[in-house]
Amino acid sequence: MGPRGARGLFYEQIMEHGAKKLAASVASTLRDANFVVYYVGGCVRDRLLGLDTSDIDLCTDAPPARLRELFPGSPEVGASFGVVLVRNEDAAVEVATFRSEHSYRDGRHPDAVAFETDPKQDVLRRDFTINALLEDPFTGEVLDYTGGQADLEARLIRAIGDPRQRFAEDHLRLLRAVRFAARFSFKIEPDTFAAMRDMASVI
Repeated sequence: MGPRGARGLFYEQIMEHGAKKLAASVASTLRDANFVVYYVGGCVRDRLLGLDTSDIDLCTDAPPARLRELFPGSPEVGASFGVVLVRNEDAAVEVATFRSEHSYRDGRHPDAVAFETDPKQDVLRRDFTINALLEDPFTGEVLDYTGGQADLEARLIRAIGDPRQRFAEDHLRLLRAVRFAARFSFKIEPDTFAAMRDMASVI
């Protein structure tokens, strides 16, 4: 396959910014080592909205130990969460192992995480549907397990699953919902807004 034919919709933009070049290189390294890798979260959301971004995150089924081997010298920015920061002289990107999270007694951080091989399990732990989109770096295919593309089109901020559970896990999500709504001029989905109103005192 020629490089342009093999790349996804991100390809033309990747070559315009150091972070995007680095992310493409990291993705290729993971693929060549026979791991699955996706762009995830805000970078996919922003591309679908027609916005540029230099904040690129990737997620993968590569376990944390393999990430350290593949990217030696990359600091672990969340060792217990399987997140490494891959850097060069121009940019840095975060690479995280797929994970699920369990029990949030302090209303901010999970008490335990489990590393996963299924990307669906990774996105179901996230905050809002528009932040749970995955994009294959090599084909441009968008994986949407939560209805995030429909909510982007409808201009809605919607919590994944039960909004009260999402906000109980991490109280900061209450403020993030407001920030995203203001940033993108989106409305907050009614059930999500009702949960925010009921739980406002936990902020």
